Formats: sequence, structure tokens, C-alpha cells
Amino acid sequence: MTAAGQPLSDECERSFDAAPGLATAVATSPRRSVVVYAMNYAPETAGVGKYTGEIAEYLAAEGMDVTVVTTPPHYPGWSVQAGYRNRYSSGIEGRIRVLRSPLLLRRKMRGIWRLLAPLSFALTSAPLVFWQILRHRPATVFCVEPTLFAAPAAQLAAKLVGARTVLHVHDMEVDAAFAVGHLSSKTWLKRLGHAFERSVLGRFDQLVTISNRMAEGLALKHVPATKVSVVRNWVDLAQFHPMEDVSPYRAELGFDHEDFVVLYSGSIGAKQGLNVLLDAAERLKDEQRIHFVISGEGPQKPELETRYGHLENLRFLAFQPYSRLNAFLNMPDLHVLPQDRSAADLTLPSKLGGMLASGRPVLVTADEGTELAQFVGSAVYLTPPNDAENLAACIFRAMSEREAWQPQVQTVLVQNLSKRPAIIAIKQLIDGGSP
Repeated sequence: MTAAGQPLSDECERSFDAAPGLATAVATSPRRSVVVYAMNYAPETAGVGKYTGEIAEYLAAEGMDVTVVTTPPHYPGWSVQAGYRNRYSSGIEGRIRVLRSPLLLRRKMRGIWRLLAPLSFALTSAPLVFWQILRHRPATVFCVEPTLFAAPAAQLAAKLVGARTVLHVHDMEVDAAFAVGHLSSKTWLKRLGHAFERSVLGRFDQLVTISNRMAEGLALKHVPATKVSVVRNWVDLAQFHPMEDVSPYRAELGFDHEDFVVLYSGSIGAKQGLNVLLDAAERLKDEQRIHFVISGEGPQKPELETRYGHLENLRFLAFQPYSRLNAFLNMPDLHVLPQDRSAADLTLPSKLGGMLASGRPVLVTADEGTELAQFVGSAVYLTPPNDAENLAACIFRAMSEREAWQPQVQTVLVQNLSKRPAIIAIKQLIDGGSP
């Protein structure tokens, strides 16, 4: 087994990259086991599910016995993907034992429904995860937030078998739910949610989160700093990189060299603040060369299509196949990463890695002083969130500077998001060490 903190051998790295889920190290005896408990998991390719899937595959490749308790893939469209059904199922995926439990879904996941969906998963999956922990007696139970509602059952079972508990915090779930207006009017529910959150967080042996500000947020919830580590979400630089040739998507979508294409690719929800980007598109509707492409799924997509569908410079697309995602990310002249001001520092958008790795210019909406603004520094265009006029002006500026763009300015930044060291650090924390 590869020692924690040491680089993988070239042969191991090639095997893992070429065939995720296949063992790349000889397992020790007795074989270490881990139960992964997460509402989102592969084959979801957006958001938390992508990272949890890659972590599970890496652990299995390192010779660990991995059991995953999750849902049918449903994010970000909040509908079950083709080939799956919203019911209990189990099977072997690669070398990973995967058990899926149903959850409450509807297309418009707003208000109280954003609370009921994770709560339903917590209820339907609790017997599964409890039994799997008792049955396999894992060394570690690895939980993922969102959703924290599911954690108590896993914590209880882990205590009974003497397993360590690790929480991977991708989202300050309770804070985000109230910050973006899902449940903002229900103050009693907010107080109850924060009390539950503090109680559950305090019972984990180890927490790992994706940004320094989120780590500070955990400290405000009375989690000792000694329990918290920061490992940023990563990007696979072998998969995502600048293309030497023009992306085939330019021709497929009818764009020529003179067109300036602005792309947003990702989840379409309240936190993204996409209405501000589309307000900017409306301001630029008379600029014949500027085109906007919104690719993705999410609860706000139908509303945005209805409100902005009349714009001739705007096109909505579904998520593109993962096998072609690098070509798609190489298609635009400018990536835009919008974010609602109310969600600042509650999460660090994982889509940033792919944008930077493409080598195309990136425009980020973030206030000075936020971690996102500090992280990107001068490597990207930066505008304040919730300011369509400023955003439109910056897009026009980026078009005027297109020929002068130097992709090297993002090279060092994206190297800090490389997959290999990050995923090794996650494994070290699961093993009980330090990253």
C-alpha cells in the first residue's frame, strides 16, 4: 500500500488514471475498510458527487474495501438519471459496493423542498448505513456534507464498532439554505438548524473542508481547529487542459473566429446568481459579435429560459458529455463564474478548476476580501457580484483584449488545484494522519 504522504509510483498513477476502480496496490491483511455515506455520488459529474466518486475509486485502487451508501444519481437537475430508478438498489461498481436509497425529488426544489429532499435521504438510508457499518466494522466512516441530516445514524453505528468518523464539508449547508432565500423567513427553523448542526459537527473525529473561510466558519460553530483540515477541490490536469487546435464545438454551435463566446457551464441554482449574467447579456444584445451560452441543469433553469429566452444572443444547452467536456471548456473566448453575494465564502465553486485548466480567460464575480477573490488574484477578470452593468462592461473589455490574452497567467494558479496531491491528502485524513 502506498504510504500516506508519499507520491504514487508512476505505474500506480498510470493504472489509476487509466482504469479508476481497479486496485493499484496489494491489500494488506486484514484489509482496511471504509464506509462512504453521501447523498451525491458517481456517475454524477457536477458538484459534490464527482469528487466523492473519485475519492471512493482512489481508496479502492489503494486496496481498501469500500462500501458506498448513496442515492440514485439526480444532481443537478433534481431528477433521476436515465438507467436508474428512485428506489433501493445495490450492486458492484468497479470494485466498490454501492447501495442506493430513494429520496424525495421534484423539478422545482425550492423553499421547504430543499429541506425535505436531504431529510428524506437521511430517513431512507439510515437503516442501510447503520447495518453496513455494523456488518463491515470499517476502520473509518466517511460522511459528506451535504447532507448533514444523515450523519447521526452513521455516527451512532461508528461508535458501536469503534470506527473513526470523518466529515468532508463541501457546503456550509445550513448557512447556505438561509442565505440564498430558500428558508430565510423561518427564523425558528434557522435556530433549530444551527443547534442541530453544532451538535452533529462536534461529534466527528475529523473534518476536512475545501476553503479557509469555510474552516473559519466551522470554528464559529465551536469545532476545534485541531479537528479541521483544508483540502481544496481539485481538477484532473490530464483530463482538462488547453487544446492545440480550435475546439470542434465552435463549428458545431455555428460560431466563427469573429464571434466572442461567453460560457457558463455548471449547476443552475440560486447560489450561482445567473440572472445577473443574463441581465448583462441583455445589456449587450446589440453587440453582434458577443454570444452567451448557458450549459447545465438546475431548479432555476426553466425560470431563466422563460425570462431571457427572447434574447437572440443567448443559447441554453444541457450538460455536455463528460468525455467531451475538455473540448467544450476550450470552446469559449471567456468563461464566467457568477456567484450571488449572499453565498460568498459559504462554498468555493468547484467549476473554477476546469475553467482555469482550459487556458481560456475567466471572469469571476466576487467582492474584494472574499477567499474566492483572494485565490484568483490578478489571474482573472474580477467584478463585484450582483452588478450587471459592471459585468457587461467587463465582458466588453475582455473582448477588446482577446488578442492580447496570455494563458500562462493561469498556469501557476491551476497547478495549486492538481488532483494527485489533493486526493492523497484526503486518504491520509481517512487513515487518521495529517495531510
